[in-house]
Amino acid sequence: MADQLPISLLIVDDHPVVRDGLRGMFATAPDFAVLGEAADGPTGVELAERLAPDVVLMDLRMPGGGGVAAIRELVRRRLRSKVLVLTTYDTDSDTLPAIEAGATGYLLKDTPRDELFAAVRAAAEGRTVLSPAVATRLVSRVREPVGEALSTRERQVLGLVARGSSNREIAAELFISEATVKTHLAHLYTKLGVNDRAAAVATGYERGILG
Repeated sequence: MADQLPISLLIVDDHPVVRDGLRGMFATAPDFAVLGEAADGPTGVELAERLAPDVVLMDLRMPGGGGVAAIRELVRRRLRSKVLVLTTYDTDSDTLPAIEAGATGYLLKDTPRDELFAAVRAAAEGRTVLSPAVATRLVSRVREPVGEALSTRERQVLGLVARGSSNREIAAELFISEATVKTHLAHLYTKLGVNDRAAAVATGYERGILG
């Protein structure tokens, strides 16, 4: 164990105080090495490609570019780094898109130091790590009964959204107006309890509405 290489980290967070705190925290443990820091998602992606850290600690809501888009880009580029989300947000509209995008784990910033260290080690090994609050929320979300069933047309719209179609493309495919597409989206968001397309697709798969 003495000659084992430390787990390398990249910290992506828009708050300098948070970055400094995390860097100082990991400096107290010899089996971690912080390679760099970024204040937004796009910079984090470029640094991850250049530094190839074992784990990227990723915040979600950042003015210069959010975490979910950065996670998608890291996956698209097939980078080896595992992403461990570390944020203050645990709502469905945050957790579902992040996990769907490819995050290995999801923790809240009030996670105790030892638990954070254990989570980083687990993430470096490719194991999924979820904070208790997030795990409970996801399990409840999967188990809860679907409120009002989606109509046939809403299912068609959701299916096309899952394929990556734009509102204009959906309108052309279904021979309806873009305004009608937006209305169907608003209705299915309400029925699924989500706020955006990514969360709607993730929820659609989880509840068996999609494939």
